[in-house]
Amino acid sequence: MPKAIWILVIGMAINITGASFLWPLNTIYMNQILGQPLSVAGIVLMFNGGAGILGNLIGGKLFDKIGGYKTIMTGVSITMTSAFTLAILHQSFTAYVILLMGLGFGAGLMIPCMYAMAGSLWPEGGRRPFNAIYVAQNVGVAIGAAIGGFLASFRFDFVFFGNGLMYLVFFILAFVSIRKLKLNRDGGSTTSVFEQSQLIENKKRFNALVILCLGFLICWIAYVQWQTNISVHTQNLGIPLNHYSILWTVNGAMIVFCQPVIRFFVKRWFHSLKAQIYVGVSIFMIAYIILSQAELFTAFLAAMIVLTIGEMFVWPAIPTIAHKLAPKGKAGYYQGIVNSVGTGGRLLGPLFGGIIADLYGMTILFYLLVGMFLIPILTTFLFDRKLLDQSFSRRDDTESA
Repeated sequence: MPKAIWILVIGMAINITGASFLWPLNTIYMNQILGQPLSVAGIVLMFNGGAGILGNLIGGKLFDKIGGYKTIMTGVSITMTSAFTLAILHQSFTAYVILLMGLGFGAGLMIPCMYAMAGSLWPEGGRRPFNAIYVAQNVGVAIGAAIGGFLASFRFDFVFFGNGLMYLVFFILAFVSIRKLKLNRDGGSTTSVFEQSQLIENKKRFNALVILCLGFLICWIAYVQWQTNISVHTQNLGIPLNHYSILWTVNGAMIVFCQPVIRFFVKRWFHSLKAQIYVGVSIFMIAYIILSQAELFTAFLAAMIVLTIGEMFVWPAIPTIAHKLAPKGKAGYYQGIVNSVGTGGRLLGPLFGGIIADLYGMTILFYLLVGMFLIPILTTFLFDRKLLDQSFSRRDDTESA
């Protein structure tokens, strides 16, 4: 990879490591330390996610208007200030809610910029820069969650200060290195010489993104069940909590170490971005079919392994397509939409899954999710039907590694 992409990868890993100090412990802290019921903690996390969605949309627009560096510095300044303030005022529930929203908003500003910068810095890399950012995110989640839990075993104060320190490291990296990166500010691609036809094609591209993101939303609604309702399901089956944590360790390790295997399959058989989504979503369906019959830890482990293989095909392909769809000067905006849709899925998923599980049981929920995966398969088939450029369905050697 180019040096510029490595800078972004390191920056993303540091950024997500800091964020992951806190997110696995939020509910525990609000419930056990601040004395808030789980329903209230859930509402607070919805506020955090809502602030993240707003940050995604604004961050994408700011990338297009003022550039990635200024937007990232704004976002990391907000998160760093919120984190250090939270370290001081964390015993106040009101302050906790406000500052958690600040963390969500600041992080939301940065993430679409990182993806948009990756595509602008290495446009010939196809899905590779987006896959690198995706892997960096998962490295950060794995390291941050582990360190955060270790620090919390001593004092929760250490978690908040550690969170702030990681954002400070990222602030320094951004100030020293990211500001020097030279971007191709054109973003995306254009397909028309005449202004009127260009406007028509740009509208078609936006509509294509909306259609694609509908399927992306369904995928996230299903995926987030693992972090919410499936975790409760495993406890009801008598599976120890530390065994459930192992599932996410396996997930993170596979994402990092199985990249050569995925590259081999992409290069050998699944050349187009649409083919990668078809394969990934089909693998998702298999994972949830396994879940519908799972009662032992080994079955959940098998389902997680299958799920992780599927996500390694799907998650990097979506931002890659968004970058290719983006008209001139809209790369950040399109990445902001993709990230806000993912955040929206993480917000809606727990409520949707909880209602279905309460009314009909977990098995029905899993079967329903299997059927819902037909929606992303359909949206992937349809999204580019009216576009002049349908390269998403064709082999492209720049995207095959």
